[in-house]
Amino acid sequence: MQDKLKTKVDGSVLEMEWTFDASRDRVFAAFTEKEQLEAWWGPEGWTTEIKTFEFIEGGIWHYCMRCEDPNQGEFFGMESWGKAIFRKIDAPHGYAHADYFSDASGTISEELPGSENTTTFEAVGEQTRVLFRSDFKTEEAVRQVLEMGMKEGFTSQLHRLDHLLAQRSVR
Repeated sequence: MQDKLKTKVDGSVLEMEWTFDASRDRVFAAFTEKEQLEAWWGPEGWTTEIKTFEFIEGGIWHYCMRCEDPNQGEFFGMESWGKAIFRKIDAPHGYAHADYFSDASGTISEELPGSENTTTFEAVGEQTRVLFRSDFKTEEAVRQVLEMGMKEGFTSQLHRLDHLLAQRSVR
């Protein structure tokens, strides 16, 4: 699996970049429509169930990723809950949101780091470059999420989106 995810850490800021072989409108829709997100969000072997998705400023995105792949050892059966609060939306150019670990009821974790994120969608010919910027409170928080495997998991799910976009362009 080719590593298309470009990453850069600068203090408490994590920046990532990925280019998709699809139009900006299609990629933006994949990130901002509930049914499409559920089809690819989460690493390979995981499924995502979205409990709440309000893509409006101030809206909530609350979801659960579940590992359903027995070959993933101790991760099999694990649930990982997340909650986002949309801050700003500028369709189809980008959006900003706060991102947190949470529990099933939507209570934000005090132990795991949250971040303020900006996602930007740039049309580059027939492709779309997506820039992800995550601002954490501390450098330690960035190290913590990277040590938890965030880069590997995110890379896996972006490959899933690549596959989904390729399938939909053939139809």
